[in-house]
Amino acid sequence: MENSTSALNVNSPERKFRAGVEPYRDCEPFDLRIIEVGDGHSLYLEQCGSPIGAPVLVLHGGPGGGCNSAMRYFFDPAAYRAILFDQRGCGRSRPNASVAANTTQHLLGDIEKIRNELGIDRWILFGGSWGASLALLYAQMHPERVAGMVLRGVFLMSSSELCWFYRGGAAKFWPSEWEQFVEPIPEKERGDLIKAYHRRLFCGDVIEEIAFAKRWFRWESALATLDDIGGRDVPSTYARAFARLECHYFSNDGFLDYDGQILDGASLLGDIPGVIIQGRYDMICPPAGAFELSRRWRGSKLKIVPAAGHALSEKNIQNELLQVMDEMKNDLQSMGL
Repeated sequence: MENSTSALNVNSPERKFRAGVEPYRDCEPFDLRIIEVGDGHSLYLEQCGSPIGAPVLVLHGGPGGGCNSAMRYFFDPAAYRAILFDQRGCGRSRPNASVAANTTQHLLGDIEKIRNELGIDRWILFGGSWGASLALLYAQMHPERVAGMVLRGVFLMSSSELCWFYRGGAAKFWPSEWEQFVEPIPEKERGDLIKAYHRRLFCGDVIEEIAFAKRWFRWESALATLDDIGGRDVPSTYARAFARLECHYFSNDGFLDYDGQILDGASLLGDIPGVIIQGRYDMICPPAGAFELSRRWRGSKLKIVPAAGHALSEKNIQNELLQVMDEMKNDLQSMGL
């Protein structure tokens, strides 16, 4: 889950960083490229910071959120080689809003293609929300390639999380926003809102798809942060890609083998060092998932942020992430980077 516009203000991203905490605004790209990954998909990718720095792969949320420039700001350009890319169907990747050949398995394969193309042996994974899901799945599949992980707002792609968000759990805290979300859906279809929205987001009428995409986006955006920036409007192209991709993945249970797969695979992570940053009042991905993950993953440390929600724009979340990435600079040699 999570969209990048609620995660960070793309118009003036630096404004969202807390006073007294200095983001690395000079972590600029030294490489921009398009990577052809097959199936008609091409991915936008950028590398930032130092070409000889410790490689960090940034995995954005959604599915469908895309990355933006402010996601570079957590990495000291003297120490890190930050790699950002837009996943299939979103951001600057093409084709936009396409769900053809777009599954979790395709995205995991894309990550390996990126690693091979860039000549990276091992890297750090930095992901939030759905990006945390991808990081965990990739690390379970390729533990030898992962030197460490920094995860935020953990999403485990479980039926209980989807039920919480789309079957009325979160609605108990946000009743007016929920009312706006369900209002255009006939009463008889409200028992499965993911299915109901899927029908409309893929109806073939782009105008109708955009209208429902914006409702989908506003529901999630409104709950993303304790700051008063949620629920706003976004460009139609962004909303349509975001909503279609999320709904596509959620309709297919994340293309996992079974419910609970990510959590069950935590034992495969072993001693891979990791830090989990979780907002106490995360209304999109409740902290119980992060707590259970940390309990099963022996190499992890869990940091519950007292006054924070889900989004990367949360000031206290940003503080923790900046601190973690700064502290990690002292461990890069021992991590083999």
